[in-house]
Amino acid sequence: MAKVYVFLTEGFELVEALAVVDVLRRASIDVVTVSIMDKKTVMSAQKVEVVADTMFADNDYSKADVLFLPGGPGTKGLEAHEGLVAVLKKHFADGKQLAAICAAPSVFGHLGFLEGKQATCFPGFEGELRGAQFVPERVVCDGNIVTSRGMGTAIDLGLCLVGRLVSDKISGMLAHSIQYK
Repeated sequence: MAKVYVFLTEGFELVEALAVVDVLRRASIDVVTVSIMDKKTVMSAQKVEVVADTMFADNDYSKADVLFLPGGPGTKGLEAHEGLVAVLKKHFADGKQLAAICAAPSVFGHLGFLEGKQATCFPGFEGELRGAQFVPERVVCDGNIVTSRGMGTAIDLGLCLVGRLVSDKISGMLAHSIQYK
């Protein structure tokens, strides 16, 4: 079974994180929400508290298929977390999949992961996608990197990841079952 870690910090975008979590779990993907704060309860940008499944230090990320960064004002907190940055660098170096939405693709740009790739992000963050060719699509997949625009594209991102981790057939069936298409 595929495994996805979703990293939460204060100020994360609620729908961007949890819509993706919901879609992936409906496809029977093992999704673990991870607090990078000093407690499991994390406050979203919308002032909704979410209790993460686990704390950052309690996981072996080498077994992850995808590491996912939700966006929002919390993006700066993701990039400032040295442990997370080290895990992202290792995952990228190993050629494993990374996903980000909204402002969070900027983290990949700052780390040099987007060099020579196509990517997308929330409008206004295009300049942070260092080395990438910006593509104004809802979801952009280029090699091991998947990026998406924002809250309104979170289900698209989740379905894309289901297609990559399970199958396009299951992704299509799931889209139909949730009345998406």
